[in-house]
Amino acid sequence: MINAFFIAGTDTEVGKTVVSKAILQALAAKGLSTIGYKPVAAGCKETELGLRNSDALHLQEAATLDIAYDDVNPYALERPTSPHIAAKFDDVQIELPLLSDKLATHKHVADIVLVEGAGGWRVPISDSDCLSTWVQQEKLPVVLVVGIKLGCLSHAMLSVEAIQNDGLEIIGWAANRINPGTENYAEIIRMLEDKIPAPKLGEIPYVPSVKRKNIGKYMNVDPIINA
Repeated sequence: MINAFFIAGTDTEVGKTVVSKAILQALAAKGLSTIGYKPVAAGCKETELGLRNSDALHLQEAATLDIAYDDVNPYALERPTSPHIAAKFDDVQIELPLLSDKLATHKHVADIVLVEGAGGWRVPISDSDCLSTWVQQEKLPVVLVVGIKLGCLSHAMLSVEAIQNDGLEIIGWAANRINPGTENYAEIIRMLEDKIPAPKLGEIPYVPSVKRKNIGKYMNVDPIINA
């Protein structure tokens, strides 16, 4: 049984965490135990408990299993830039085996593990590796998140090509309405439905403070459960 899935974005700031939280909430509503895993996060803030990333904290809060922050986000990087640059500034070497060890532990204790990416599909985490390199190694099925905005059609189709060329399966996609004033929303959704070779899991409407809301109702998680 497949019980770990990778949440990929077509770009940065498209709603990976919003969709991840919605999926975690929908899975919890079906009685499944879950863990949200953010292997690498840049732009973390210093707190009395150490560096913390707001997206990782949202995942930790939305999951049903209570695990330590360091297990949710093993590489917390301070600078709000590309992970490979942030890692250099923090003098950190991102080790893929550590990411795999954490994932293996999560898969052992949870019904479903949701792994949230950083940035777009080909985001570098070192001079030699991208996060997608690790996703390939783990053979994780992918859920693609499309932030509905100008340019998203090209970003979505290029992301689909890259994921498929890496030999991975896209098991579903989700739309996140970033701007309520986006023109031609329905036409954009229709083209995405035609161009992405996977079922649409749902559409997240524009909701103020969306990360603090219960948005699981917008997601159909059956393709994940039945993968």
